[in-house]
Amino acid sequence: MGLYYGRSRNKAPKNFPPGPWSLPIIGDIHHIDNSRIHLQFSEFAEKYGKIFSLRILGPRIVVLDGYKLVKEVYLQQRDNLADRPLLPLFYDIIGDKGLIAASGYKWKQQRRFALSTLRNFGLGKKSLEPSISLECCFLNEAISNEQGRPFDPHLLLNNAVSNVICVLVFGNRFEYSDNDFQNLLKNISEAVYLEGGFCAQLYNMFPWLLRLVPGPHKKVIILWQKVIDFVREKVNAHRVDYDPSNPRDYIDCFLAEMEKLEDDTASGFDVENLCICTLDLFVAGTETTSTTLYWGLLYMIKYPEIQAKVQEEIDRVVGGSQQPSLSDRDNMPYTNAVIHEIQRIGNIVPLNLARATVEDTQIGKYSIPKGTIVTGYLTSVLFDESEWETPYSFNPGHFLDVEGKFRRRDAFLPFSLGKRVCPGEQLARMELFLFFSSLLQRFTFSSPAGVEPSLNFKLGATHCPQPYALCAVPR
Repeated sequence: MGLYYGRSRNKAPKNFPPGPWSLPIIGDIHHIDNSRIHLQFSEFAEKYGKIFSLRILGPRIVVLDGYKLVKEVYLQQRDNLADRPLLPLFYDIIGDKGLIAASGYKWKQQRRFALSTLRNFGLGKKSLEPSISLECCFLNEAISNEQGRPFDPHLLLNNAVSNVICVLVFGNRFEYSDNDFQNLLKNISEAVYLEGGFCAQLYNMFPWLLRLVPGPHKKVIILWQKVIDFVREKVNAHRVDYDPSNPRDYIDCFLAEMEKLEDDTASGFDVENLCICTLDLFVAGTETTSTTLYWGLLYMIKYPEIQAKVQEEIDRVVGGSQQPSLSDRDNMPYTNAVIHEIQRIGNIVPLNLARATVEDTQIGKYSIPKGTIVTGYLTSVLFDESEWETPYSFNPGHFLDVEGKFRRRDAFLPFSLGKRVCPGEQLARMELFLFFSSLLQRFTFSSPAGVEPSLNFKLGATHCPQPYALCAVPR
């Protein structure tokens, strides 16, 4: 019986995309190097075509390669690719709750509510700019305190970016000296890294076994539980003193919505879902943007001539007596181009977040059954050789025309697209411009004496630089 089950799981559905020959039970796990899986996807695409399949998360997944194909499928099949797969590891941590893992009616209601609520608090609007600019000042002060000595900026960047979303969801920011909050951010970074590892993959293939044995997969669950407990404390504190007529933040608004929709249990307006939705906003609003800035400073110390050109533009357009503002962005095409190139080459979510088909469908010439995991992986979009002049080089010219004006690129899709496009895109764009330009206005960044900057990465659920140190000298 067990052997039959292994064979039946191994057999691909009729007219399914091709892929490597999967072994019974373990699928394609023997083909995969988790430390470079985003690069292996490109190798598989060369061998099996731009639509191929693998068995690496338990069931088979369909992978889409290249900008044109990803765009075509994600837009034409936007409604049919609106679900998320229920992967055992994530299901055991959060169930089908939240904004990232949920599907169907509950997800639609929660996404609509989150977007409208956060817009009311300034998401994507100029009214949020003072809050980000104030955080820029705190970050600059913390970096000044390093007095030009070598330090790793990762946690400071994490804390600064996190504080912007913390004000929106919790109603307050956290001091950089708050050790408990620093530890929380470390837990999140470690959990995100472990999620992309071999043990997490095994858990999704053999949950019935891995639930019983120790290993890094257990640590992922423990780390996320600590973060959820932190969020739950914040929610409980809000429940004591919130005023529905005067909401302070996302949690207050959610609590008010719970009272309005207490009869609509399917919409997910309950305390547990509030905790997970808040967690999703908190983590998604921190991890990707801070990692982009972490890549950004690394590329500035790697290419000091590019850093100098950014600083020259900042000095000319903004000067030194006032902070950069969003109104300056249109007059700073080179700085804007550098930020976009950091996002492109930083490739923060290289595999994209997996989606699942809502019903049986056709992709190209292949038949894809309902519930199949599909991902248009972003490495193939952001490094598409038919779209980018020098895809593997750090080249701000990708985003500049012949006159030096900023130009948009269709294949610039770090936030993905379709029904599941990142809801925090506008916030991330604001933060990246304000934090990056503020940092380079105040400091010149360099590698410690005798140290050659390395662009080596570590790959978990995100693509992050290996830890590095830099020196920040006030200008």
